[in-house]
Amino acid sequence: MIFSKACEYGIKAAIYIAEQSIHGYRASLKDISREIESPEAFTAKILQTLVRGNIITSVKGSAGGFEVDLKKVRKIRLMEIVLAIDGSLHEGRCVLGLNKCSEVKPCPVHDKYKHIKRDIISMLEKSTLAEMSNSVLEGMACLRN
Repeated sequence: MIFSKACEYGIKAAIYIAEQSIHGYRASLKDISREIESPEAFTAKILQTLVRGNIITSVKGSAGGFEVDLKKVRKIRLMEIVLAIDGSLHEGRCVLGLNKCSEVKPCPVHDKYKHIKRDIISMLEKSTLAEMSNSVLEGMACLRN
């Protein structure tokens, strides 16, 4: 899709951590890695990025783990996660991987895909972490198959 693998895992991890935080729990690296089906070392790096981006919090010690501030969970947009991990949605990047794809010299799918990408960006800017975690908690969505 349009996200890096790290970004996909980051979104899933943030949703899982928010879900656990809503229940009053902190999520361990091991649990997060298992739930999002990501290697632990890779997950740890992604979580560090989310902590640096002020999306999640890391608490050290025997009762430690990762959590989301419940006051912030309704304000955090999915776009913040994407920006923290991928930096952008690669506005100029061609969906087919061509080096030069533009309005002047478009790839075969450029005109159709630009509208889809605009809709994806809009969805990321409007969707909150609370909405996503609630959809999982209510059984309307899942984080793994």
